[in-house]
This record gives sequence, C-alpha cells and structure tokens, in this order.
Amino acid sequence: MRDFSGTTVVAVGEGPEDVLVDGEGRVYSGLADGRIVRVGGPGGPVETIARVPGRPLGLEFLGEDELLVCASDAGLLAVTLADGAVRTLVDRVAGAPLEAVNNAAVAADGTIYFTDSSQRFRIPDWRADLVQRTASGRLFRRTPEGAVTLLLDGLEFANGVALAADGSWVAVAETGAARVRRVWLTGERSGVAEDLVDDLPGHPDNIALGSDGLVWITLPSPRVTSLAAIHRLPAPLRVLLSRLPRWLQPRPGRTLGVLAVDGSGREVHRISGEIPGFEMLTGVREADGRLWFGSLTGGTVATLAV
Repeated sequence: MRDFSGTTVVAVGEGPEDVLVDGEGRVYSGLADGRIVRVGGPGGPVETIARVPGRPLGLEFLGEDELLVCASDAGLLAVTLADGAVRTLVDRVAGAPLEAVNNAAVAADGTIYFTDSSQRFRIPDWRADLVQRTASGRLFRRTPEGAVTLLLDGLEFANGVALAADGSWVAVAETGAARVRRVWLTGERSGVAEDLVDDLPGHPDNIALGSDGLVWITLPSPRVTSLAAIHRLPAPLRVLLSRLPRWLQPRPGRTLGVLAVDGSGREVHRISGEIPGFEMLTGVREADGRLWFGSLTGGTVATLAV
C-alpha cells in the first residue's frame, strides 16, 4: 500500500465529482453549478465547454464528438463537444422520472450502462438513503436505439459503473454495502450477478476501467462503524435517525482511498491517506500510468503517477 505523496492539485470550480481523460491528456469534469469544464493537463487552462440542467456527476465519451453526462435529477444527457448542445437520452423509465442518475459506462456499439442510485432520495440526500438502507438503487442498460431495460435492482445506493474491456460483464459499486457487484453480459453465465469484490475497507463511489485493464475504485471514506450499527436497527428507527441534523448523522472519514482490482477481484493497487487541498475523493481515471481524481465537495481535481 502507498500514500498520495506526489499528488498535484488543480483548481477547477466547485464539486468536480467525476473526471474523464481524452487522448490528448485533457481532463473533463462536471461542476455543481451545471458547467462541464475541460482542463488542459496538470498545468493547463480551465475552460467551460457546456452547461447542463441538473447536477452533472458521471462522465463518459459517447462516440468521438459527444460526452455522456449523468445529470442526477435531469437524467442521462448527451453533450456535443463542438458547440455544447445538450440532448436528453433518458429522463424516465416506465413513466417514472429518474432523479438520482449517477454514473455510467459506454460499450463500443454505443450501449450505455448507467445507475439510478435511489428511488427514494435524490443525490444531495445520499446520507438519508444510506442511513435508511432503502436498497432501491438500480443498474440499467440503454441500447443505441433507445430501449432501456433493468439489469439489477435492490442495490444499496448504486454508484459507479465499469465495463469489462471485452464487454463480457458490467460492474456496479454499492456504496452502502461496501462492495462492487457485476453482471455477466455474455457466455453461459449471461444475466448472472455476483460480487466482484466484497467487504471493501471503505464505501465505494465512482469506479472506472483503466487503460491498464484494471477496475479502479474510489473510497471517499473508510467504513463508518456507526453506519453498520444503525443498519441493525428496526426500519422506523433508521428513518428517525435519517431526519436528524446532518452534523449528528454518520459522516465520511478524512482518509481517502483508491483501489485497483483485476477481473477476478484481486487487489493490484491500494492508495490511502490525505491530500492537502483536496477532499472527498469520488472520481478516478487511470490513463497511461497517471491517475486523475475528482471530488464531490471540493474545488479541485488531483493527479498522481501510478
């Protein structure tokens, strides 16, 4: 295990929750005010390329000329890189609005796998969902033609999504359960769901497949002991606790973490510690031996050589 020594921090604006790296090494992120920004590398300028409705969270490339944006309560959006035009891909399923779209992965044929974290709470109320343990998160698949189907439900705050390089499975992080699940998409086990990695040392947020073929997993906080105790209480008590002032509810720890696992769930890398000037690590991308980190609550992105 190593720490975050050598990490460089870059100011970009409030709440760059996820990060995405293009072939030129430029970094994209969505901010709390709805802007999509692009950073020209560790010392490069920050430019606004679009503004979207809702709160932009997970980002992916959708072909060569568009970004896929998980805009929380606004749904799944596509943003044209050339002019910042925004179009809605999915904002409701079976007539019900999606209000907690969080993260996604895109297959080579344009199929999109994306999460709806909760059917009870919007993203800003994630603490209440974890305390009540609604287990109402879902993983969806959207075909290039626009058909949306449910792949997995009953997830404890469905979060990050990563797709195997060969498209054989898709993985989804369960923040409340401290694990990463996966669903097989091809072969004899198609449709089977299983744990890729369980009993994580922290609560996972975004995950992403790296250029190294590993699944990188963010751990914004170590496991919260009080949360495990709360989960053993009767449901009515959990509801009451979720209504307490935020400062009385379980809160993330200060130690940040990132793991990388292979396709069998074997740990390959672990980084843990604090980063001066950076908080609540929620996004990660590995590209050509360099990691980029995003933050839900801070004002910076960060980068570190693997």
